[in-house]
Amino acid sequence: MPTYNAPDFARAAIDSVLAQTFTDFELIVIDDASTDATASMLAGIDDPRLRILKPDCNEGPVLARNRGFAAARGRYVAALDHDDLCRPGRLAEQVAYLDAHPGTVLVASNASILEHGRERPHPGPRTSTPVLLDWLLLLRNPLVWSSVMIRADAARALDPFNRPDRYGAEDFDFYHRIRAHGTIARIDADLLVYREHPGGVSKRFADRTDATAIAVLSEAYAPLFGNEAAARATSMVRHSARAAPVDDAATLALLGDTLDRLHARFLREHAPRRSDRRRIAWHTARLWWRLAAEARRAGVPWRTATQSAPGCARLSGLGAPALARIWLGTLRRWS
Repeated sequence: MPTYNAPDFARAAIDSVLAQTFTDFELIVIDDASTDATASMLAGIDDPRLRILKPDCNEGPVLARNRGFAAARGRYVAALDHDDLCRPGRLAEQVAYLDAHPGTVLVASNASILEHGRERPHPGPRTSTPVLLDWLLLLRNPLVWSSVMIRADAARALDPFNRPDRYGAEDFDFYHRIRAHGTIARIDADLLVYREHPGGVSKRFADRTDATAIAVLSEAYAPLFGNEAAARATSMVRHSARAAPVDDAATLALLGDTLDRLHARFLREHAPRRSDRRRIAWHTARLWWRLAAEARRAGVPWRTATQSAPGCARLSGLGAPALARIWLGTLRRWS
């Protein structure tokens, strides 16, 4: 857990770890040259499981995480940002999952969002499978970094742990890199509270986060789209991850073609079971009809929107009941 100049947030995060039902762990806190009361707060915690690292100068969260990972001695490594909170059973459930699934190199969990003192569900999928996560990783970041537990041996195969040049979306980059070493999974139980506030990195550096996410997807898209990869990745990050409205037919057509070709390649390479194909179609259709609804409000003709729809968002991919539910929600937004 890297921390910098946030003693109240950090203390709450630390307390949430020390209160875990699973007790066989070390908590490595990297005090990234804080200039406030963080050092005295840490010094006042009397628990032998707490290890404190103190760089000589402020390095930033990516290098601080790399420093912490290099010092970690456990066979599993759990991530936590200093403003987030672990549910009491988080470590126990994730350790049990990795023990039972030796081919899994990373397991995340569902989370809730805490903002202005109130919790709400995270907007990601309520239920997931490793195959669905593989698909969503081609469209946006489906995981919360602070909910992640990693198999240390697999992470040590990456050099470095987090890439400094991918700061802003280094977690998204990490998932794509570690996927080559095993399966990524998610426990659907809510094991984390993600604190959303104006001082968070995702709020303060949104442009940088987007630029880095585009770089990650450009690499993933390059084998399929070649020189068009960056343009298609830019459109996907802007309209899928950031939910910017689609306001012209050309952008909608590009997104539809990108989804269609990604989906066709994904089915060829993964050969998912029927249940996973339906999950993929459902989430892709929800995304598509949101984009289409926005384009319709901007004046794009409905006929253009339907003609641009990727195959997995049409009736043949989902079945009438599922598509009808998506349609109903779309029509409500149009009205």
